[in-house]
Amino acid sequence: MNKRELAEEIRKLSDLLSLYQNEYYIKNKPLVSDLEYDRLFDRLLALEKENPELVLPDSPSVRVGSDLSNDIPEVAHTIPVLSLDKGYTVENIKEWMDKTVLRAGCPLSFVVEEKIDGVSIVLYYQNGVLNLAATRGNGSVGNDITANVRTIKSVPLRLTEAVDIVVRGEIFLPPAEFKKLNSKLEVPFANPRNLTSGTLRRKRSIDVASIPLDIFIYEGFSDTGELDHVEILRYLKKLGFKVSDKIGVFSESSDYLSDIPAEWFKGKFDSLSVYVENQISARKDLSYEIDGLVIKVNETAVREALGFTGHHPRWAIAYKFESPEGITIIRGIDIQVGRTGRITPMARVEAVLIGGSTISNVTLHNQDYINLLELAIGDTVTVSKRGDVIPAVERVIDKNEEGNSIWQIPSECPSCGVPLVIKGAHHFCVNTDCPAQIKGRIFFFLGRDQMDIDSFGPETAEFLINQGHIKGIADIYNFDYNKLEGATGFGLKKIALLSGGVVKSIGQPYHRVLASLGIPEVGKKVAELLIDTGYRDVDDLIQIAADRDVEKLKAIKGIGERIAETIVDEFSSPSVMKLIDDLKNSGLNFREEAGEEDSFVQVFDGQTWCITGSFENFKPRSLAGDEIKKRGGRTTASVTGKTTHLLAGESAGSKLAKAESLGTTVVTEKIFMEMLKFDG
Repeated sequence: MNKRELAEEIRKLSDLLSLYQNEYYIKNKPLVSDLEYDRLFDRLLALEKENPELVLPDSPSVRVGSDLSNDIPEVAHTIPVLSLDKGYTVENIKEWMDKTVLRAGCPLSFVVEEKIDGVSIVLYYQNGVLNLAATRGNGSVGNDITANVRTIKSVPLRLTEAVDIVVRGEIFLPPAEFKKLNSKLEVPFANPRNLTSGTLRRKRSIDVASIPLDIFIYEGFSDTGELDHVEILRYLKKLGFKVSDKIGVFSESSDYLSDIPAEWFKGKFDSLSVYVENQISARKDLSYEIDGLVIKVNETAVREALGFTGHHPRWAIAYKFESPEGITIIRGIDIQVGRTGRITPMARVEAVLIGGSTISNVTLHNQDYINLLELAIGDTVTVSKRGDVIPAVERVIDKNEEGNSIWQIPSECPSCGVPLVIKGAHHFCVNTDCPAQIKGRIFFFLGRDQMDIDSFGPETAEFLINQGHIKGIADIYNFDYNKLEGATGFGLKKIALLSGGVVKSIGQPYHRVLASLGIPEVGKKVAELLIDTGYRDVDDLIQIAADRDVEKLKAIKGIGERIAETIVDEFSSPSVMKLIDDLKNSGLNFREEAGEEDSFVQVFDGQTWCITGSFENFKPRSLAGDEIKKRGGRTTASVTGKTTHLLAGESAGSKLAKAESLGTTVVTEKIFMEMLKFDG
């Protein structure tokens, strides 16, 4: 077969496979069996491999992606990629429609579409072939992610007409697919949108190809004459784009409405409420997520006359569904240095009320998270309380008007000035003498779930650190607290209570001391695993570290390679060895005798307990968890279908309500105290 014949076969195979892909992924109408499709696809791949010079720019083979790493350069948009003004009630939207008609000075019709909760994308086609795919970015400049977007099977690589057109759409991940993928991740994403954004920014397109992303197109820009928006949507569908059919058209002209597609909702302005109610009701049954509706002027010529403000078009508005989120503005970004040296960006936001709490600071996790949000100072964002506890930025809804670009973590530690290093997804300060790290380790050691020293609260610790009395954990046991006499807030009674609390804490058991040292990966659960496996003396761990015996630790169920290697590294560290020696010299327990649990009847064997609220006899409440474990039970942080008992103290909150809804046995503190008295 000569080159011309090969090129012709490749062209025919590409056209046929593109047709099959379009019918399957956009129209949901498979034309051939999977076996026949795979046979043709494999033939195309073989021909392209042997004749790389004949590969077409819109070949279906780009759907499988490449394993070559790609940069993500910036690219300027040729169309305005702006945010939308917002309305939160149907009345807001109706008022906006009336004002827009008055401003236009002529009758108008409006189109209402679903606001897909995904990642905004701009696709550029030349002569009908996909040439560029770019993120929204700051509205003027986005990131070129063309290779990754080409792997999305519902994105047309070649249109049905050889036109030059720019389209806007929303890439999304169906919730069912998100649930399956997210369950396998070591650090799960908060929602499908963030996983979608993270996927689109991957370095290798072959990794993107394995994620079942999808797309809806909702806007087109081309030299096709003055089509109204309804005609543009129909034209986009004709070109091969996936366009939602859950569209509403509203006009006071019955003649105009008579020509609207039958599958669309149509009516006069006063029927908008019915459409919105229908959309809200059907939302739970969709195979994708929406967070509102978008209302647009249908007449594109009038759009041009209405124009734009600095950051949104005057001819469109978004109707936002009610959400357990707050909208606020990023006013600044600081970085926190944790006890392990990990850097965490924290955003300072305008105070916003969410779930009864006023939020003014939210976590941004790491630079990757900031990048996927394309977040800059001055942006308007939505904030949620994840798990009802940690406030976090969920998405950017309006870009700043100052032109600020994506915020970057600085190159040096703000506490000690040492250059930061990147480990995995996070930045770290590697200086163990960094003042911020030392302070973090002291605060962690004193925490309620760690040593919980009586009368040694955060304010006391802050004062002693700032005065230079405590420069490390060991100083807690070496300092003469009588020297505080005369200091503001430190009377004789306070000093006596503080000294007594420190002395009392010396008797804390080894498992609590070990988990309080602040050693990376060695928290409460890992400490218990080590001790339950038989490593009841800190010298056991020191010996394993000296032998570099990672395999011995990996053999423990619940301890993987990363944790095992960290334990070996940390218990080889001179700073950790010195801390252990200093605390041993102060009398703290670094050995736990076997058989303590044998003296308790295992009345909670096979049971899973969750603990919530405050208690009179268990301060901190983790002490109640210790009692459960001594008697054969296990504890969990949340109420699920596998939770058998909820120990509910005062102000039990949402966990109590969930336990009652699941039929979980609820135990009060009084009943629990009676249960502990059982001795068989």
